Amino acid sequence: MIKKCLFPAAGYGTRFLPATKSMPKEMLPIVNKPLIQYGVEEALEAGLSDMAIVTGRGKRAMEDHFDVNYELEHQIKGSDKETYLEGIRYIMDNCTFSYTRQVEMKGLGHAILTGETLIGDEPFAVVLADDLCLVESDVGVLSQMVKLYKQFRCSIVAIEEVPMDEVHKYGVISGEMIRDDIYQINTMVEKPSTEEAPSNLAIIGRYILTPDIFDILRNTTPGVGGEIQITDALMQQASEGCVLGYKFKGRRFDCGSVHGFVEATNHCFKSLEEQR
Repeated sequence: MIKKCLFPAAGYGTRFLPATKSMPKEMLPIVNKPLIQYGVEEALEAGLSDMAIVTGRGKRAMEDHFDVNYELEHQIKGSDKETYLEGIRYIMDNCTFSYTRQVEMKGLGHAILTGETLIGDEPFAVVLADDLCLVESDVGVLSQMVKLYKQFRCSIVAIEEVPMDEVHKYGVISGEMIRDDIYQINTMVEKPSTEEAPSNLAIIGRYILTPDIFDILRNTTPGVGGEIQITDALMQQASEGCVLGYKFKGRRFDCGSVHGFVEATNHCFKSLEEQR
């Protein structure tokens, strides 16, 4: 039912300069695997096989990563190093990748709208690769959300509680609790001050969106920071119908920040060591 996953990946990654001067932040490795591969694996585990990636200048490394490197494979063929490529080979065998460029950086809403030509008129998921979501079970965050979509058939955003002194970094929601992990959203504010925040429930980088979001985004005026905000479009969707906030099961690392990136690296390294 949902087969496509959109990855907005055109940002400059300024918080990781100078490393991201010529390298996409989505290609920063958590131990031995780039961030975007974690996101693609999560989407594939949820049954999504069509990956649509919105890129920008200097982002060719992502396209190369999800392609065959004949020279490398020739060099390591027959050696034990071939096992290092098993994960990416599985992805390439089971996914299709399409790309389009966001020529101007006008916000997340604009990036999602740029991906319309790759998505078409169908529901789809959105993954922000610098939000790394890990679960202890075999059911990833997107899988949890796809299951919810099959029940409710509306747009869904992943949410988590954050400290009140950090709400200014996020889109923040409030709404009517349907069950202990689901809210029907009635208020959504982008990067509010502590005083303006309707709650401490912050939207993180996992969405399932219905295709009418594109028409709404086309008519959404720039908001906070002069950018087209997905939260503004979702607020309109919520006022006209239904948008759900889902408190997912799992742990999220903000790998767009140096602190979160190091924390995620340490966590994944420890997990790999325990598996050996």
